[in-house]
Amino acid sequence: MTLKLKDKVAIVTGASKGIGAGIAKAYALAGAKVVVNYAKDKISATKVVDEIRALGGKAIAVQADVSKATDVERLFNEAIQAFEKVDILVNNAGIYDIVMLEAITVELLQANLNTNLIGAILCVQKAAGVMEKDGGNIINISSTVSINPMPGTLIYAATKAAIDNVTKVLAKELGPKKIRVNTISPGITETEGAHEQGFIGGEWEAQLLAQIPLGRIAQPLDIAKVAVFLASDDAGWVTGERIQVSGGQL
Repeated sequence: MTLKLKDKVAIVTGASKGIGAGIAKAYALAGAKVVVNYAKDKISATKVVDEIRALGGKAIAVQADVSKATDVERLFNEAIQAFEKVDILVNNAGIYDIVMLEAITVELLQANLNTNLIGAILCVQKAAGVMEKDGGNIINISSTVSINPMPGTLIYAATKAAIDNVTKVLAKELGPKKIRVNTISPGITETEGAHEQGFIGGEWEAQLLAQIPLGRIAQPLDIAKVAVFLASDDAGWVTGERIQVSGGQL
């Protein structure tokens, strides 16, 4: 098997579960050394690291709240201390709140903005400095709701629409430094969070399946395969793009 990310070092934020964990494991299988970032769930992050190491890969878990500049600084410092460099950043950490307009509070708005948008920008800011010499890859995780929102997704959809545009701007700003910036926009994916939100099982899942031409809910690996492609030399002429990975769901 070709190791498309051999000798690369990747930071994946929010990688203790779900899509982030799937990307972290896929990167390790592709030959990358992986920094599994988590905010609170050390047990799950450690499990992801253990799974990677059991397969012969290299990984560490690093706690950091990406909405805090000091934590982001420490995240990158620990990555460089462990693996000497950072080639790939995946901005996956995010908050997903289903809240109708009348229930939205300033505190809820700020929490979502802090993690979903500000955190991503802080991480890119740090990554750009670290990657400035040799170039690199930044992948932002958005969502289908950034262009096709549903009721109750006002805050989340707004932050993900912002992420889509962050990608476009930064692809132009960072291109001269040989840093590619792209977006993956997953559709409904079976993760721990999707189960907690009630998307999997029952009426919600039936409604969502009716919108997916390929006829099934995505698994984290479906998203991870595209993340491997974007981080590899196969995508060497791809930047500023939003790739929707949704089984045809609009």
